[in-house]
Formats: sequence, structure tokens, C-alpha cells
Amino acid sequence: VEINVLLAYFSENAKNYKSSTLWAQYSMVKSCSIIYDDNIDSEIDRFLSSADDKEFLMIKVGLILGIAGACRTDELVNLTVDDIEDVGPSLITKIPRIFVVTDVGNILELFRKYLSLRPPHVKHKRLFLYYKAGKCSSQPVGKNTMGKIPSVVASYLKLPDVACYTGHCLRRSSATLLADAGVDITTIKRHAGWKSTTVAEGYVENSIEYQLRF
Repeated sequence: VEINVLLAYFSENAKNYKSSTLWAQYSMVKSCSIIYDDNIDSEIDRFLSSADDKEFLMIKVGLILGIAGACRTDELVNLTVDDIEDVGPSLITKIPRIFVVTDVGNILELFRKYLSLRPPHVKHKRLFLYYKAGKCSSQPVGKNTMGKIPSVVASYLKLPDVACYTGHCLRRSSATLLADAGVDITTIKRHAGWKSTTVAEGYVENSIEYQLRF
């Protein structure tokens, strides 16, 4: 994330939020930047770079935002166009947790391409619309479709046990990538909105780096 963008963002937020709130927001921004600056998983990257946008563009955008924000399925479903601020080199997203997606490998172009296909007559502000053959309809994507994003990706990549890839995989992948990057469990909890350390540790149990440290 470019430092000037973050400075401008937090300077603006300082007018309305306490320092403790700003620090929490910064921790989330920093942790998510680590995911996309240093630790893009090879399988995720392979899907984003090789899958045909005409068929998988909505899936790609859901995958990017879901992992960046450790999003629950319902958080992605309810995400609106007003919840995302495009600041050029980054997307600042509020769900209401704040997370940032940085432009690694031109992934922001996928988001912008999808947003540009939004029909002008859509009356609601839900971000995710049904997508087929390179076009968006006005119908918002439901929870079942959103929850199948990981299994669609796994099927494309020809991974085993596709049915095991549920909506929870987005949160698990986010937490594991953060753990592998050396982020502490307190920050991971804050980033994903977990109150329980036990639950957070359960999501990062497959992280090699995390296991080595503990």
C-alpha cells in the first residue's frame, strides 16, 4: 500500500475516530497488505491468472475480497458498492471491519472490470450481481452461490475433494496466509472479527510457520 494513500486515509478518519480505533484500523490494513504483498498462494494466483474472465470474473472478485478481508459468506453477500473506496493503488473496504486490497498482479483491474459491467438500471447497491457470459444481471448473488466460490475454484484447479471447499475456506486461507507472514494471533483475531483465540487458532492450524512458532 502506498504510504501517501494510507496517510491521507487515516488523516481523514482522525476527524471522526479515537486514536484506539485508528490503531485497530491500521493493524487490519497492515495485515491485509502483508497477504497481498508477500504471500499470494500459488493456487489462488494460478486461478486468477488462468481462468477465463468471461466465465469466472465474479468468482475472481469474490475470491479476492473474501480472502483479503477474511469475509464470511453473508458479509460478501451484503457488501455494497458504497462499502468499497477505490483509491488508485488500493481498495479500502468496510464490512464494517476495514481491510485493504493492494494492486498485486493487476488484481484491482478484475474488480474494476466487474464493476464496469454493472447495469445502469440496478436500483439496489449490492456489489455482487449474477454474472454469465461476460455480463451482469440486476439480480444480486445469494448466499448459496457466494458460499460455493471456493468449490468452484477447486473444481477449476482440479483439486481433490472439491465438496470440502466451503465458504469457510476464504476465512481459513486469509488467517493462514497472515500466520505464515508472521502476524500475531491478536491481530489475526481483530482482522477476521473473531473474539475467541481458540477459534482463531483453529483456522490457522494448517499454517507451517504458525506450528513452528507454537
